[in-house]
Amino acid sequence: MSDITPKFLKPAESSSFLDRKETNLSYESTEFIFNRNISQSVQVQRQKLPIFRNRSHILYLLEKYQTLVLVGETGCGKSTQIPQYMIEAEWPGTIGVCQPRRIAAISLARRVADETSTQVQGSHVGYAVRFDACTIQPKIKYMTEGILMREMMADPLLSTYSAIMLDEVHERTLYTDILMGLMKKILKKRKELRLIVASATVDARELKAFFNSNDGTNKSMDTAAILSVHGRQFPVDVYFIKEPIPCYVQGVIDLVVKINNSKEPGDILAFLTGQEEVDRAWRVLKEHANLLEEEDKKNKMFVLPMYGSLPNMEQLKVFKFAPDGYRKVVLATNVAETSVTIPGIVHVIDCGFVKLKWFNNDTHTDSLMLLPISKASANQRAGRAGRMRSGKVYRLYAEKDWPRMADATPPEITRTNLTYVLLQLKALGISNILEFDFPSPPPLANIKSALEILYALDAIDIRGELTNPLGFNMAEFALDPMYSKVLLSSGEYGCSEEILTVISMLQVETIFVKPLSGNNSIKARIKKRMFEVEEGDLITYLNVFSGFMNNDMQQGFCQRNYLNYKSLKRVVEIRKRLEKMLVNYGVPLVSCGGFAETVCKCLVTGLFPNAAYLHHSGVYKTVRGDIELHVHPDSSLYTITQPQWVLFCEVLHTTELFMRDLTVINSEWLLELAPHFYHRTTSF
Repeated sequence: MSDITPKFLKPAESSSFLDRKETNLSYESTEFIFNRNISQSVQVQRQKLPIFRNRSHILYLLEKYQTLVLVGETGCGKSTQIPQYMIEAEWPGTIGVCQPRRIAAISLARRVADETSTQVQGSHVGYAVRFDACTIQPKIKYMTEGILMREMMADPLLSTYSAIMLDEVHERTLYTDILMGLMKKILKKRKELRLIVASATVDARELKAFFNSNDGTNKSMDTAAILSVHGRQFPVDVYFIKEPIPCYVQGVIDLVVKINNSKEPGDILAFLTGQEEVDRAWRVLKEHANLLEEEDKKNKMFVLPMYGSLPNMEQLKVFKFAPDGYRKVVLATNVAETSVTIPGIVHVIDCGFVKLKWFNNDTHTDSLMLLPISKASANQRAGRAGRMRSGKVYRLYAEKDWPRMADATPPEITRTNLTYVLLQLKALGISNILEFDFPSPPPLANIKSALEILYALDAIDIRGELTNPLGFNMAEFALDPMYSKVLLSSGEYGCSEEILTVISMLQVETIFVKPLSGNNSIKARIKKRMFEVEEGDLITYLNVFSGFMNNDMQQGFCQRNYLNYKSLKRVVEIRKRLEKMLVNYGVPLVSCGGFAETVCKCLVTGLFPNAAYLHHSGVYKTVRGDIELHVHPDSSLYTITQPQWVLFCEVLHTTELFMRDLTVINSEWLLELAPHFYHRTTSF
């Protein structure tokens, strides 16, 4: 690589044991016993993992302390082996392992099932993610953090679990911080419950202090301990780029082609920021791969996308080995950053950016912002190359930029909309949110804004208690409270069928394919116009879904109309799940028969905080906060005469603040349906 300068990345230093005297003790009472069904080769592989040397220490510390803060480098085996060690030591009850992302939960469950020669979703190993959960309680249960939150609503003390492992806490997602606060309360009630807080990069002493119920006067009374697991399995060489590149997406594409043309073996994992960029790079590289096949070249490529809204079966394809004679190329968002071991990966390409949500109190919305990644995230991405063998990481930013990068990504709870989280905490019986023990307390302004929105949605009353039944029903949905309010109100407006479709379509990132080439780009725009209507993007989505279903969900229909087939299949799956929930709550499934105004009016019942009007200066402004906004170029309203009033679902912050997923409304509907939030004034 002539334009890349090499630099070897040394394994990160990790803190030593907190108490040498204690950790030098062995766990004599437990004898290491493998499941007899496990093959000899699997046993050997497990014993080679760095975590294996610490097995006795882990079991001893779990016996003595309620909380174990485990700092283990990427690839040490903590996510798969610790639950197995506990089961082999005849630990009672279910061992729950929480992951930030559903693909990690599914892949880890399958990995452990393979190692134990059992069936996934059986009595030994299972997983639970949104819209896909195990039917029986297994001994080892991998799940997303949101699933554990929902289980707490039915069983606040988690009585069926003997241990909970919060994995990848360094990501500090919204649910990670909430779960740590809730687990601290549960541990006080259940002294026999054990908590493992695991991460590759985390401030262990800060977390120990958070969970330790001892005041510090007597060290022997500590309830939390720290254990470090040293040693990444394989070394990783890191390369920085010499000169800045104008477009990191094109840079990723060019670098993939360069690596593939070289004689260096191994599969490639490239990180991008979102589904749209992944799909764009995938289409270009797919065309290149097809040309290589036609020319019968030796360096053939097997290109796969990977992002959160991709259907489970499509995501799991990346874990399969490429066919003989092919090099696997995985284009992923940060879902592949942690807890996911993709076999065969040797080369990792880091674009250096990530999309983060940032809450704006003035607009009451989360803005998606494109930001440089932190050092912790960069090291996590680098670790993907050292899981199966020694690897190489190519960073598309200069070495001089490294010292200026943030050490860690700010916790999500300090920068995001809290309406859904506060709704769930209320459902769990946390009446005074301000007294809840957050590991990183969110800004008071964000809490105030969230409570204001929940009150406006009629989810809580003036005393801050959940309303019955609306508030409790809204808490059951794994959706933004604005969307759940629209769903639960749809029966009254006689358009629940249409609202189900609209809300389901909003759960995927994009449904339209945007080709890069000139002719195809024009054709795609013409095809999109066939679905567009003057009422806005959400009614346009109704037309798209209707066409997809009327054509029997055929992939050919999507190809002809430049639609994302995988996303639409995911929409069908989500819609079926939401439909079942509406039926359970007694919401009638009725259609408005194509009367778009009814659908738009129903949307106002939940999305009224996201209203904007056309200012005389020619730009849109929010009704509350007076923030200047612009119509996104991908919107169906971008090329027509701008309507006076619109609702938006999302704000994207790039060069300007852009509104996405728009719906045209009547200003009188805001006064009629949200008089507690809006009122008419006269300006002089």
